[in-house]
Amino acid sequence: MTSAHELDFRALFQASPSPYLVMTADFTIVAVNRAYAEATFVDPDAVVGRPMFDVFPDNPDDPLADGVVNLRRSLETVVRTGSPDALALQRYDVRAPDGTFVKRYWSPVNTPVLDDDGRVAVVIHRVQDVTDLVRLSEAGQERQRREDALWTRLEQMEADLFTRAREVQDANQRLRELNDQLEVTTAALRAQTRAKDQFLATLSHELRNPLAAVRAALDVLALDLSGHPALDVLDRQSASLTRMSDDLLDAARGLTGRLAVQRQQIDLRAVVEQAVHDTGSTRGTAGRPVGLHLASTPVLVSGDPVRLAQAVANLLDNAYKYTPDDAVLTVELARHADVAELRVRDTGPGLPPDLAGSLFEPFTRAADPGRGAPEGLGLGLAVVRGIVEAHGGTVTARSDPAVGGATFTVRLPAPTAPDAGADEAPAPTTAVPMAPLRVLVIDDNEDLARFYASLLRELGHEVTLASSGEGGVAAAQEPFDVVLCDIALGAGIDGYEVARRLRGSPAHRSTGLVAVSGFGREEDRVRAREAGFDRHLTKPLGMDDLDQLLRSLAGDAAERGARLSAAEPVDEEHGGDTG
Repeated sequence: MTSAHELDFRALFQASPSPYLVMTADFTIVAVNRAYAEATFVDPDAVVGRPMFDVFPDNPDDPLADGVVNLRRSLETVVRTGSPDALALQRYDVRAPDGTFVKRYWSPVNTPVLDDDGRVAVVIHRVQDVTDLVRLSEAGQERQRREDALWTRLEQMEADLFTRAREVQDANQRLRELNDQLEVTTAALRAQTRAKDQFLATLSHELRNPLAAVRAALDVLALDLSGHPALDVLDRQSASLTRMSDDLLDAARGLTGRLAVQRQQIDLRAVVEQAVHDTGSTRGTAGRPVGLHLASTPVLVSGDPVRLAQAVANLLDNAYKYTPDDAVLTVELARHADVAELRVRDTGPGLPPDLAGSLFEPFTRAADPGRGAPEGLGLGLAVVRGIVEAHGGTVTARSDPAVGGATFTVRLPAPTAPDAGADEAPAPTTAVPMAPLRVLVIDDNEDLARFYASLLRELGHEVTLASSGEGGVAAAQEPFDVVLCDIALGAGIDGYEVARRLRGSPAHRSTGLVAVSGFGREEDRVRAREAGFDRHLTKPLGMDDLDQLLRSLAGDAAERGARLSAAEPVDEEHGGDTG
């Protein structure tokens, strides 16, 4: 084993893994071991004999660098006291071979070596590179700062979420309160709408009952007093009252979108021309000048000819009301691309500017009621809008103050190709004599029932009267070809129950059942069909109406009877082949 005095201390110095540098008391480098040279990027042979702080100056790019000052202070303390001195942590950047400075953190210990006289001969400067540890610490601190910032942000978000949640909760509460108020308001509006519809239906019914009696009495008088001037007055006035009653119901249907239209392919020119003629003859305006200008080629639309004629008639009625008797009305019908355009122009006082937008609302009038104001309920134009919109069209009104008067324009779809969904126009039929029918009239309005009986007998039919539902069912023990039955029949069973009972009887499987009522809403028609009625007609009915009805029912009865006979099983015992 090698003795201690034979050890090579220089080799031990170089082999030490800890960086060591030895310097004199005046800080001149004496020796640098391999670990120190590698840590500080220096050549050991090149730095020996040079001043410590010339080899390792401060980083000139760091104005806060204090490595030289702190290390010098520690070394001076060691030389002065002859005792070791340590620096816990020191940033001291070192110069790389390319001349740049690299950030380094060190933990140095300076230890003196004394000579025989007790003075400091050299100072051993040992360092530990703690840069990685400092960086880890800084990274941890940065992570901690981020975590702290994140937690702070999370706390802020929680506070914001809590605030927003309270705001949403308050908003939801307000929304629930508003929804509750809306439900109450909606229920009230629905109740008002139902009450209004019921009122209009009841009013229309109550008007139609006496009107039906007046109409029937007028037809009976016409049989004996043909040509009497009073008949024309009665005819016009009863027709006017009937129109008002119809307008009440049609306006309500138009507002609720329940105005029924029966479409077919028609030439609108014929409808307009006939409406102009009929309006003049039935409204007492015959002879008043009308400039009628129709397209030279067919204007085909898918529409209900009765409803469209009603719309044209209402526009003409409105124009007549506001036009002097000798002034000319203009009616124009043209086709533009796929649109049929009808214009009705009058030469009256025109429309107030603020009224054009609401003119088609129910009960709206261009003139205030009073002396000199045109008659009417303000429903005619509302009915026009309901009919036009039910056909997918529009109606507008405008007035030019410079020329006066007003122009009402109706636009309806008029596709070039025929509408596949429209029914073909029915072929005209020629009236032929019909066999007498046995007719049962059930109506609690005895005046109306007697007049209907007179008209039916005049047409050659046999008539039986009943004034109640029970009386009608009892009378129907005998067979009848047609039963005309009112719906509202006083305190007893109503017309719906009468129809159900008659349809349940084998004697009336092919009988024509007709509801003749003052109630004319679509739901009334549906109920009538469900109860077993073949038709639902609204009062009043004239002689022509009754004649057309009976002819139609006679054809239906024959067809129904044929179907029932074909459906009955053959009696094999008596009706089979005996061949």
